[in-house]
Amino acid sequence: MLVLFLSACSPENNSTKKDQVTDKASFKIEREEEIPTPLKQVILTLGSWRKGDVEQINFILSKFSEQYPHIVIKFDPTEQSEYNDVIEAQLESGTAPDLFYLRSFSHSRVLFEKGYLASLNELANIQETFPTEMLTAWSSSEGEVYAVPLMAVSHGIYYNASLFEKMNLAIPDTWEKLLNLASTLKESGITPFANATGDAWTINGLLLQNVIPSIIGGIDGRLAYYNGERCFDDDQMVASFQAVKDIAPYLSKNQKLLKYADSLQLFIQGKSPMWFGGSWDIPFFETQNPDFKWSVFAIPAPQGKDNYVTFHPDAGIGLNRSSAYMEEAKLFLQWMMTEEFSSLITQQLPGFFPMHKQVAKIENEHARLFLDFNDKYKTDIRFVWGKIRDGNPSAYQLSLQSSVDVINNLITPKQAAENLQTGLSSWYLPASRCRE
Repeated sequence: MLVLFLSACSPENNSTKKDQVTDKASFKIEREEEIPTPLKQVILTLGSWRKGDVEQINFILSKFSEQYPHIVIKFDPTEQSEYNDVIEAQLESGTAPDLFYLRSFSHSRVLFEKGYLASLNELANIQETFPTEMLTAWSSSEGEVYAVPLMAVSHGIYYNASLFEKMNLAIPDTWEKLLNLASTLKESGITPFANATGDAWTINGLLLQNVIPSIIGGIDGRLAYYNGERCFDDDQMVASFQAVKDIAPYLSKNQKLLKYADSLQLFIQGKSPMWFGGSWDIPFFETQNPDFKWSVFAIPAPQGKDNYVTFHPDAGIGLNRSSAYMEEAKLFLQWMMTEEFSSLITQQLPGFFPMHKQVAKIENEHARLFLDFNDKYKTDIRFVWGKIRDGNPSAYQLSLQSSVDVINNLITPKQAAENLQTGLSSWYLPASRCRE
């Protein structure tokens, strides 16, 4: 018995028990390490100037959060007219959103140059996902991309298809035929166009910028002005302002007093059968559901000119360089390059088009008509949105005021072009040297 007792207390048996305990502890540790640590909940903010898209954007953002449950993105839009100033003030004070909409070209480029925006060149496949001309709208002169393209807009002429059918009117395929059509309508006691100048931006943005490309020769013509090979008061620029003047007799007599919303109602109520407008107007017209069929056609070029349609990069999303959640924000920006995101944009925001090389199928009939213009005609961006908008007075400011003044017969088309040349040559070197 003594032998058995000593044997049970021997070091060897103690070691065996110790090893068994150790093995169990080791096994427990291994099992605990297999349990993933929950990811920290992150809330990102997304700034925008589009307050009317809250429901649609929140739906899109919810689809992202389904894939990344630990990341919630709060959409926080502000007034469009105040947006540029608000974002810059927030960036200066350190209170800006993690992500925010960026307008194309000059204003966003200034923010990047001031160091407020992160470079996004490292995002996988960004160069392969978007056409170069779209990325250029949010790139520095050195090729640093600072926003992921979000959506572009197109332009055309909305028309009352029911009235056109009733009066047996053909869709005009030249500028001259458009003016003849307007004359026919006016002789019948109908105000042809619903547009007005109560909001100054509309004549510049909906009319002038969309007739310029066909008159000057699209991107090649635009670059000729940008490079100083042509002056901004040449015959083709005068002709562009003349096209604006051509429309003046066919607007409402009290158009000076009508705002953008008023002129939309003229079309919706059937009082004017045509409206120079943008693809972003589609949801409004569909919601209003007028009691007539309506459609859209491309703004026609003058006889003998190639027809161009303005397909303009409207908004990108940039990353605040001071964000506390850079990696999470980049996950969202990377997701923006997917086919899923492209499809969600076309479904939720008809009239706004993703800029991916491979565009998702568009279900909305009217949006599809706008996008079909890109296959039928050549395209370019708005003439005054490039580098000639960077200084003061900018080409945008000059063309905005001059287009309104031409419509209202305060200046001639020649004077409007001269104002553009004089204003730009005060700061834009190619304009000051174009006559050399």
